[in-house]
Amino acid sequence: MRIALLILGSLISTCTYAQIYKCTDANGKTNYQSKPCAPEDKTVQINLKTGGTVDVPDQEKQNQVLAQQALDEKIVQELVLKKEAQLKQDALIESAKNQFLIKNNPDKYSAFSIPPYDSEHLPELIKAFRNRLPDIERLRKVAAEKALATASCTRVEASELHSKSTKNALVFLVNCSSGKSFYFTELELAN
Repeated sequence: MRIALLILGSLISTCTYAQIYKCTDANGKTNYQSKPCAPEDKTVQINLKTGGTVDVPDQEKQNQVLAQQALDEKIVQELVLKKEAQLKQDALIESAKNQFLIKNNPDKYSAFSIPPYDSEHLPELIKAFRNRLPDIERLRKVAAEKALATASCTRVEASELHSKSTKNALVFLVNCSSGKSFYFTELELAN
C-alpha cells in the first residue's frame, strides 16, 4: 500500500509540472529536470501534457526576430507619419505664399484664384496626388504667373490641377478674366 501511495504521489507531482527540461552539457551528458537548464547547456523543453518539445535557444532566437520585426514596423510607421506631417507642413507653407501673393496683387489675382487645399479634405482629383501636394501648391502659383506673363491674361480667376495629370506629369489649367484658358505641363513650368 505504501509503495502504491509513493508511486501515485510521484505521478501527481510529475503531472503538476507541465514541463520538463532536457539539459545536455558540453560533454554530451543528458539530464532531465523540472527547472531550466544552466545557460551553457543545450536546452530542450518538453511539455508533458502534449508531448511536444521546443528547443529553447531556437525559441529565444525566434522571439528576438519577432521583437525586431515589431520594432522595425514601428520605426517604419513613425517615419511614414513624420513624412506625412512634413508634406502637410510644406503644403501649408506653399499655400501661405500663394495667399500672400493674391492679397498683395488684387488687380492680377481674384481672391479665389488659388484657394488653399485642406490636406484633410482634399478634392477627389487632388487625393490621387496627395504625396505631391506641396509641388501642386507651388506649381499652381507658377502656372498663374506664367499665364500673366502673356499679353492674353490680365487677371487670373483660377489656377488648378487638371484631370489630365499623371503621377509623373502634372498638368495645370489657368483661367483668366479675359476668357482665355492656359494649360501648362509640369515640364513647361520647370523651365
